[in-house]
Amino acid sequence: MLGNLLDNAGQWARTRVRVTLREAGGELEIAVEDDGPGMPPEARELATARFGRLDEAAAGSGLGLVIATEIAAMYEGSLTLATSPLGGLSARLRLPAGLP
Repeated sequence: MLGNLLDNAGQWARTRVRVTLREAGGELEIAVEDDGPGMPPEARELATARFGRLDEAAAGSGLGLVIATEIAAMYEGSLTLATSPLGGLSARLRLPAGLP
């Protein structure tokens, strides 16, 4: 999951990717943020749907965010997309802190 998020951030960032990890309320939260062009709110749902590619010219299959979302759900976690304080996209992966 993290590999997919880092790959996307690295592909779209202009100059900066920031990764943070925190534990709160029995959850681990990994945030991957970049300073790239970002993603409009209406496109975020499409980006996590199978074959919901937003840029056909970009490299990749369009499955990275879908795979990360589905695996997170298998572990009773979630992946949310938002606007990063850096100006680009923020992907927040939340997982239960007590995973085996």
